[in-house]
Amino acid sequence: MGKVAKRQSGQGILPKGKVVGGLRPNQSDGSGKKADKQVRFIDLFAGCGGLSEGFVQAGCIPVAHVEMDKAACYTLKTRSAFHWLCENNQADEYEKYLSGKISRADLYAKIPNEILDSVINEEIGDNTLPRIFKQIDSLANVKKVDLIVGGPPCQAYSLIGRAKDANGMKGDKRNYLFRYYAKFLEHYSPKFFVFENVLGLLSAKDESGKRYLDMMLDEFKQLGYQTAYKILNSDDYGVPQKRKRIILIGKKDTEEKFSFPAITKTPYAFKVRDMLAGLPHLANGCVAAPFKPKGRKGQALVDTHIADWRFHITQHATRPNIEQDLKIYKRVVQLWDKTKTRLSYENLPSALRTHKNVSSFLDRFKVVAADLPCSHTVVAHIARDGHYYIHPDVKQNRSLSVREAARLQTFPDNYYFEGNKERQFRTAAFRQIGNAVPVLLAYRIAEALKGAF
Repeated sequence: MGKVAKRQSGQGILPKGKVVGGLRPNQSDGSGKKADKQVRFIDLFAGCGGLSEGFVQAGCIPVAHVEMDKAACYTLKTRSAFHWLCENNQADEYEKYLSGKISRADLYAKIPNEILDSVINEEIGDNTLPRIFKQIDSLANVKKVDLIVGGPPCQAYSLIGRAKDANGMKGDKRNYLFRYYAKFLEHYSPKFFVFENVLGLLSAKDESGKRYLDMMLDEFKQLGYQTAYKILNSDDYGVPQKRKRIILIGKKDTEEKFSFPAITKTPYAFKVRDMLAGLPHLANGCVAAPFKPKGRKGQALVDTHIADWRFHITQHATRPNIEQDLKIYKRVVQLWDKTKTRLSYENLPSALRTHKNVSSFLDRFKVVAADLPCSHTVVAHIARDGHYYIHPDVKQNRSLSVREAARLQTFPDNYYFEGNKERQFRTAAFRQIGNAVPVLLAYRIAEALKGAF
């Protein structure tokens, strides 16, 4: 195995000895000890891989990722390339890619086909299932699947999605994607599964009034799984973001009553400013050239989980903003700095308002406050505009960059988010980041679950 940069000890959010990007099972962590039992998993509805990355960092081995979005699949392939190159003492090749010295095609040409082919760009459905199973089953590393992770798209269950849809999302085919998840459980019969979704799943119902959650539990039970679920708040587990999600964990063929694994709480002990530290000042509509991280002092959290001192940092890129929005952003930040209050849309001068609605969605402009322990939830809407994610430095006067949003989701700085076209990543990256499971939350879940195998 090639050299890996050890994390710093101290106040970090990962134990001493862990490394950026994670170790695969049976690799040394520098202490001479071997990792735990190999746990092989499939990631369904994988997105850009936040859930998967957390499990990889905990020492699990990805067998395959299945995702319908083409840009996200490129991201998954690039991340698979990162892990393979680091494990085979070729991390310098990944650095060449980050710094723009080689193309994406050049990078992929260095990676074995079976690694790249483990990322399957398909929409999961009746017509594609046989093809997906065949492709996964043909992969060289498929021996036994121990675990399936993933969460179908959340729009059908989310409260906002139901409120916006004239039919409350009833009849939307995405309500029943869990049945395809169940098909994978039936085909591979893993010992465990982890299913993630929004809190709206607790209340979403079909036309007859039956909860989709109850349908899921019934379906999983018929396949021999006992399922337990719990609401997890990311900031209880070291993520600098308030983000509540429901996590279902199922165990196969157990006679004893299955309980949700105990996950050690490690509240976020810093400030949001710690996650934004060390990045160069940037105006709106700009892309910083790749740069090496520096200035470790006072950045314990970034040092221990985010930074990787081997590689250039990329994708510190901001969206362009019109002058009117920038005037509003400045007011939002100044109000917070002076009074620690949020700006209500109705209090804007009429010249700055573009919406007639002054009775709802009044917090549509919001600063990511640097002096709070956690940010508000990062969601996929960040791909449409940055009004809800205004940078706290009034001198920069912009919304968050791609890299800053990724840090709030605890993606390592060496994580590269792809677009459909090489180096045209900004909108696609924001969407992928907003839809992702925070990496550190996934890691905590994986660590709690590993001992049960």
